[in-house]
Amino acid sequence: MKVVLWMTAVLLTLSNCETTPKKTSEKKMTEAEPAMKNEWISLFDGKTLTGWHQYNGDKIGEEWSVADGVMTFEPKANRKYGDGGKNIVTDQDFTSFELSIEWNISEGGNSGIFWGVQEGEAYGEPYVTGPEIQILDNERHPDAQANPKFHQAGALYDLVQPAADVCNPAGEWNHVLLTVNHNTNKGSVVFNGTEIVKFPLSGPEWDALVNNSKFKGWEGFGAFKTGKIGLQDHDDKVSFRNIKIREIQ
Repeated sequence: MKVVLWMTAVLLTLSNCETTPKKTSEKKMTEAEPAMKNEWISLFDGKTLTGWHQYNGDKIGEEWSVADGVMTFEPKANRKYGDGGKNIVTDQDFTSFELSIEWNISEGGNSGIFWGVQEGEAYGEPYVTGPEIQILDNERHPDAQANPKFHQAGALYDLVQPAADVCNPAGEWNHVLLTVNHNTNKGSVVFNGTEIVKFPLSGPEWDALVNNSKFKGWEGFGAFKTGKIGLQDHDDKVSFRNIKIREIQ
C-alpha cells in the first residue's frame, strides 16, 4: 500500500511539472506586446545647430543662436515685412515618436512646435503640412483668451484645446512631451507633467477636427505620417533646450 501511495505522489508531481510550462507559454502568447521604443537621442547638442536647417533652405538665419545649452530665436529689432520665415526643421525625418522639449517664451510671445513637416516648392511654411503644438504667453497674448481655447499654450493648434492651463509664465521654462504613435493612431501632449491633449492622427475623427478648423481644404495638412520636426519663427523671441526624441517601432 505504501508503495502504491508513493508511486501516485511521484506521478502527480511529474504531471504538475509538465503542465506548468504550458500555462506560462499560453499566457505569453495571449498578452499584447507593447510598442517598442528606441533609446532617447538628442536633437540639440547644446553647442551648435547641427542637425537642423532653415525650412526650405540650408543656412540658418542669424536670428537663431546658441549659448549655455540654450537655442534661441530672436528677431532683429528693425525687422521688416518679408524678413520672416526663419523657421527651422530637423535634418532627419520621423514617423512614430516621443519628443521631449523645453521652451521659454518672451512676454506676449507666440511660437510653435511642428511635426510631419514636408519641404518643397508646393509648401511655403511648415504649418501647411505640419500640425502644431502651440507655444504662447497665456497671461498676455490675446489668443489665450479666446474660447474655446484652441490657441492656448499646449493646444493642438486650432484643433484640440487643452484640458487645463498648466503653463508657467513668460520667462520661465515649460516642458512638453509630445507623443505621435501611428501604430495606435494616437497622439498626446503632456505639459509640465499633466496630460492636457489627446487626439487621433488619421481617419474620420481626424478629418472631423480638420474640417472644423482653419485648415479645412488644405491639401496635405496632417496627411504625412513621416516628416520633420519644426520650430517656428513667429516674430517673437523664444528659447529651447533639452530637445530629445525616441522613435516608436
